[in-house]
Amino acid sequence: MNTVHGLSPAETAALTRRVTLLSVVTAAVLVTLKTGVWLVSGSMALLASAADSGLDLVASLVTFFAVRYAVAPPDAEHRFGHGKAEAFASLVQAGLVFASAALIAREAVGDLLDPHPLRSEGWAVGVMIVSTALTGLLIMAQTRVLRQTSSVAVSGDRAHYASDLASNVIALVGIAASAWLGVNGLDAAAAMVIAALLLWGAVGVFREAANQLMDHELPDEQRARIVELVSQDRRLTGVHQLRTRASGPYVHMQMHVDLDPDLTLEAAHEVIVAAEKRLLEVFPQADIIIHADPRGRAEPHGGAFAEAAAQ
Repeated sequence: MNTVHGLSPAETAALTRRVTLLSVVTAAVLVTLKTGVWLVSGSMALLASAADSGLDLVASLVTFFAVRYAVAPPDAEHRFGHGKAEAFASLVQAGLVFASAALIAREAVGDLLDPHPLRSEGWAVGVMIVSTALTGLLIMAQTRVLRQTSSVAVSGDRAHYASDLASNVIALVGIAASAWLGVNGLDAAAAMVIAALLLWGAVGVFREAANQLMDHELPDEQRARIVELVSQDRRLTGVHQLRTRASGPYVHMQMHVDLDPDLTLEAAHEVIVAAEKRLLEVFPQADIIIHADPRGRAEPHGGAFAEAAAQ
């Protein structure tokens, strides 16, 4: 969900582009390393981690293109912009993680029923250490970007890699335990735990994307901030029928305000424009619609649907 960051659309776009490119590069490196070492070690936990990284690469590519499409300016076919492309990318990510978890669990169950010893354990342990370090660095970069933006696609990507970080640690423990303790089943058991973590992460990503696609309201503290900013002019004495929604990096808000009925049209216009400017200082990526009502004589607008939503 969007938060107040004060960045321009261009600044937000630049940040999300850089971090999504870093995500793609990291995923590609991890897939190559893990697949190569799995071929020589036969580790189920490493296979699970490699499969997860492979789907992460696909998801990161989807995110890479989605964040670029999301910041494209409105056009004749999409007059509210393209921000929801980020939410669609997150849904793709969630679906891929679900698929990854199912495949990993299936392979792990088979290995639990018919365990086999590992080969080249040192290589397997080494690649998991490198993978854990690279994933940790990527998460740090994504976290910094999310403190400055509210990209649901980057948030979903970070959720994947947070699960990856946990799964890398689990895989590392499972591989090391199987290699050094001689208990083959621990490797497959680690893969099962990884699958469970992936499922949990996918549910969170799906929930966040669904909220945006279903036009979920902004958090209460942000709605209160909007009312506070609009009400700073004493000529504007009330705000009602406030409706908000997030769309990728953008925020859409519309509301009705009460004004002195004796104000001229030009004066009322000045009050509304000033309120919009105050909002844009805090929400620079906002699309704002403010309807002025004469105080005490506001009429219902938007039909029964809008009135019910305003309750």
